[in-house]
Amino acid sequence: MRSLFLLIVVTLIPAYPATGQDPAMSADVRWHPQKPVQGSFVFVIVRVPDESGRNAEVAVTGNLAGQPLHFERDRLGEHRALAPIPVNARATLPLQLSVQRGRNTGHRVVQIGVQPGNYRMERLTVSSRFTTPPDSALEARIRRESARSGRVSRQTHTTPRLWSGEFVRPRPSRITSEFGTGRVFNGQLRSRHMGVDFDGEVGDPIRAANRGVVAVAGDFYYAGKVVYLDHGAGLVTIYMHMSAVDVEEGQVVERGHVLGKVGATGRVTGPHTHWVARYGRVSVNGLSLFDLDVAPLAEPPSPPVEPAER
Repeated sequence: MRSLFLLIVVTLIPAYPATGQDPAMSADVRWHPQKPVQGSFVFVIVRVPDESGRNAEVAVTGNLAGQPLHFERDRLGEHRALAPIPVNARATLPLQLSVQRGRNTGHRVVQIGVQPGNYRMERLTVSSRFTTPPDSALEARIRRESARSGRVSRQTHTTPRLWSGEFVRPRPSRITSEFGTGRVFNGQLRSRHMGVDFDGEVGDPIRAANRGVVAVAGDFYYAGKVVYLDHGAGLVTIYMHMSAVDVEEGQVVERGHVLGKVGATGRVTGPHTHWVARYGRVSVNGLSLFDLDVAPLAEPPSPPVEPAER
């Protein structure tokens, strides 16, 4: 009878992993797209099975390209986070993961294979006013605006995810300059084009790529009249060179909302919309947002959102 009692007690105890087992090592880690290219967005997906093979209750954190990842449990029971592949990433990019299950926390580094972006060079002949170094007053203004931009990149990591569903283009027009193109001004390599340029006439509408809070609605030296949208959980999109801004800082806008109008303000030679997508401080090709499988993510909650620090 005593042995039978002990058998019954043992069968009622759940079969948990042995104490001290690293839960990160049992995690199935993958990414989508499976072959990411330089300068693109990916989803990092983590599945940690329990003893029955089902998805275990765990907490997942991570870091990629120096930026924290914001994992959330999706409709499939897996943990999913948007992540950036920098334009200058090498053939492999280390993904740092931490997985906590109960009292056990494990750490793991996974190498993501990266495909070359094959970005072209663009040679331009421009007026000397575009290549002349700024004076001290202008340089101070540029530094202030750069610092303000940096604050938005930090703030988005504390903003809850606001975006949901498919992303839309800010303009339906043709693309006049692609992401990643090297810019050679008057025979000298000066920069890389870290956004996408959409054609347009002055006054044409510019629309929000997805739901977000207006973190900046201002007038910058390089960007002209500009809107920064903080979509939360690391994602920011930026809309430059507007002739008019039709939103206010702190305003929450939905996907497709008109943010302003096409213009030629700032350092440009003609009207167009320069659209930038960033994960934290990493600029990537915003067009890659349209290739992501966003269906498994649940609708985000709608808590009050504080505007970005000015």
